[in-house]
Parts: sequence; C-alpha cells; structure tokens
Amino acid sequence: MKLITTILFLIFNLTLFAQSNQVAGEYQRRLEDTQNKHLIEYKLTLNQDGTFLFHSYSKINGGVPPEVNKYGKGKWTAKDNLITFSSNKQEDFDAKYTLDFNKSTARFVTKNPRDKSDKIVKTKLAFLESGIPSMERIDIFKI
Repeated sequence: MKLITTILFLIFNLTLFAQSNQVAGEYQRRLEDTQNKHLIEYKLTLNQDGTFLFHSYSKINGGVPPEVNKYGKGKWTAKDNLITFSSNKQEDFDAKYTLDFNKSTARFVTKNPRDKSDKIVKTKLAFLESGIPSMERIDIFKI
C-alpha cells in the first residue's frame, strides 16, 4: 500500500513539474504606433523556481516624461492553465521594483496537443485581471 501511495504521489508531482516547465520562459508584447512614434513594450520572465521579473517600457511622443520604465517582481504559481502572481511587500518592493502584481491572474494559452490541424496558435499569457490597470486584458506572447 505504501508503494502504491508513493508511486501515485511521484506521478502527481511529475505532472505538476511538467506543466510549470511548459509555462516558464520569456514573454513579450510590443505595441507600436509608427505614425505618432509611440511605443509600449512589456517583458515578463517566468523562472523555473517560481519567481518572475517584469519590465514595462513606454515612449510616448509628447508625454511627460517621454520615456517611462516600470519594474515588478515576485512569485508565480500554476494551477491548471491559470497563473497567479503575488508580490511580497518586504521582499519584492524597493526603489526600482514598484509594480504590485498581487491580485493578478493570467491564462496560459497554447495549441492543444490533440489538435492536428494547421491552425497556428501562439503560446501566450492572457491577463484576466490585475491590480495594474495597464495589464488587464492584455496578451503577452512567449518568445
């Protein structure tokens, strides 16, 4: 009985590890208006150890200030296809890292392995909700 329980426990943990391997990586989104020379760029790195780093860069022609860099960091967890982000006030915030990712969730979207069609589905994180207004309802694609 102990052997069966141990084997089931190991299989369960391996499936969780395999899913986080698939989700971990670098994501990026670039929004550019070449006519007005506006640029907004998001970069998100999900590390294997469950931590993340985020960088937002915006260059708005005529903006005050014209260029803005914002950073965030913290921890992420995956359950099914939902990624939950959290930031600890004592560890993850300082003069550079000011974005609060608490209350942020994203859906991991990829092509279903059973789908044998030629349809191309880019792997992405689709943010469902966030305490950061600019992150709500935005997709960030895996690079």
